Amino acid sequence: MVISLLDEVRNAEFGDKRLNKRIGKVIDELGANPNLSIPGATKSRAEMEAAYRFFDNDKVSPEKILAPHIEATRRRISQSGLVLLVQDTTEIDLTRPEQQVKGAGPMDSEARRGAFFHPLKAFDSDGLPLGIAWHKSWAREEIETSLTKNEKSQKRKQTPIEQKESVRWLEGLRAAREVAAACPETSCVCVADSESDIYELFSEPRDCHGGQVQLLVRACQTRATTDQSNWLAKTRDTACLYRCTLNVSRRRAKIAADKQDKRGQSRDARLAEVEVRATTLTLRPPRRCDRKLPEVTVNVVLVEEANPPEGCEPIQWLLVTTLPIDRPEQIKLIVQAYCIRWQIEIFFRTLKSGCRIESRQFEELRRIANCLALYSIIAWRIMYLCRLGRECPELSCEVVFEPSEWKSVYMAMKRTGPPATPPRLNEMIRMIASLGGYVIRKSTNPGPQTLWIGLQRVHDISNAWTAFGPES
Repeated sequence: MVISLLDEVRNAEFGDKRLNKRIGKVIDELGANPNLSIPGATKSRAEMEAAYRFFDNDKVSPEKILAPHIEATRRRISQSGLVLLVQDTTEIDLTRPEQQVKGAGPMDSEARRGAFFHPLKAFDSDGLPLGIAWHKSWAREEIETSLTKNEKSQKRKQTPIEQKESVRWLEGLRAAREVAAACPETSCVCVADSESDIYELFSEPRDCHGGQVQLLVRACQTRATTDQSNWLAKTRDTACLYRCTLNVSRRRAKIAADKQDKRGQSRDARLAEVEVRATTLTLRPPRRCDRKLPEVTVNVVLVEEANPPEGCEPIQWLLVTTLPIDRPEQIKLIVQAYCIRWQIEIFFRTLKSGCRIESRQFEELRRIANCLALYSIIAWRIMYLCRLGRECPELSCEVVFEPSEWKSVYMAMKRTGPPATPPRLNEMIRMIASLGGYVIRKSTNPGPQTLWIGLQRVHDISNAWTAFGPES
């Protein structure tokens, strides 16, 4: 069985047989050279023009492009016992020095133009990416620049959540609920970072046809419990259940990062010794201008660094969840699940750096949105190959690669004829990544960047093998 990009769009339906066929050709060519421009990735001027016409066609939309991939993702979800549905938002910066993209809106200022992309990505309990389960994209029409900070705060309080951009977190949870209903044998957990710490998310119904989708959110607000306690202080007062070591990733601060925002500051990669505590709390609902919110009982897990290195901000995660915390292994699962959330950041980096979605030269946002949907599938497959090589190293490489691909790479790298039995998947992934600059070592694994560069060379080597090799 070969897992290919074509399988992810095979049943796309645009109401036009030519477009249904064209998407397979486009994703095959762009997926083979994700880092190149569309003119560079396509084989001829005719194919280049056909790709541009595809993205510009009124019958083509992101929803129709992603529909077959979402169905394939659900099939993969149904084969797993536990799946994490991670939602997050990223900026698509389309600022152009001369002619701005039609339809792009202001971002953090009028000088920066672009859009926002909010996917719900599925991962199994080991972090293997299963695909996109839902998505939302939008561009702002305007941003408020005349109000003071207090005036903006008052305006937010008086605006119903349905009229705010933050409603996307509720929509993501509702989409996760639909996934859980469609995959009743799978335990689904909706995971999000601190930006989603919204009380309405905690009070949103999670039932789905006899089952439930669970919730796991990192808190950032100061919330009170029904007994007037602070939820952080109350959790910190409980006994330490266990200690563990976390691998803290490196982070570079944004240019305009708020100095008061400790989470936005730069930090070096390190190992952090943390203490873990957990308790159950009932939250007091905040006031809303248009509704009365109910009290909500949640489980809270505090992961906190007691003795950080000098000059380092201590790690502190306050994780709010509906998952059980009765036993230490259940709490460890919660911490592990939140660690997997970081994979969606790698997906965004692959989409921007590997597939260069922000550099695509289109005059209209509508065309870029179509292109973004297609490259989202390509970025997912790059991540999937990286992770599959680690999690299932003994698999035959023919699960992923055609014989012409693995045989040509093997011969190019080993300088000898291909073996009768296909190599293991992990061995082949490492060989391909080495074509992109990865240095093969037992102690390391290749990342998305070296793999997407290597895959481009695989495409060329495979074409030469097919045309001129011993099996031509």
